[in-house]
Amino acid sequence: MTGPDWTRREVIALSAVAGGSVMAGDAMLGAAAAMAAPVARRSFDVMLKINGREHRLADLDAHTSLLDALRDHLQLTGTKKGCGLGQCGACTVHLDGRRVNSCLVLAVMAQGAEIATIEGLAPDGELHPIQAAFVEHDGFQCGYCTPGQIMSGVACIREGHTGSDDEIREWMSGNLCRCGAYSNIVAAVREAAGAKA
Repeated sequence: MTGPDWTRREVIALSAVAGGSVMAGDAMLGAAAAMAAPVARRSFDVMLKINGREHRLADLDAHTSLLDALRDHLQLTGTKKGCGLGQCGACTVHLDGRRVNSCLVLAVMAQGAEIATIEGLAPDGELHPIQAAFVEHDGFQCGYCTPGQIMSGVACIREGHTGSDDEIREWMSGNLCRCGAYSNIVAAVREAAGAKA
């Protein structure tokens, strides 16, 4: 293909290829510059009230989840890290009396709220009724999901969603158990609800 013999189609095709290459090159340069630019990180001093005690976290990164603040900064490791996406319920805690997935809540957003974790259920060493029911009914196997299941079960009882096994299953459905101990978990929640009634 020589210059004078080019068809109109060939000229348009070559122009499109050349233009696309230039645009792709510009996009790649822009992406590389964005990756090389320093990211502004913000940090805060945060006061969290957990299980009735205040905990001050100095210079906490603004992107730190409540789950990571509990586990990594305060060594409250009863709350488990499962999926990190709010889908498994292993990280369930209570925030102002409501159950939440702590992996989806930023620690700075929880400042000023009352936070309850699994460590706060038996402060004097005596098992909470739902903990005793989990032991009685073998509501756990590997135990990894158990703290989240128990915190969700406490909320389920407090919310009044224990009228039937189906209702318990429905309101506990945000907590997954990879071992499949669901029927035992339902039995434990049912018994604990009866003990609280």
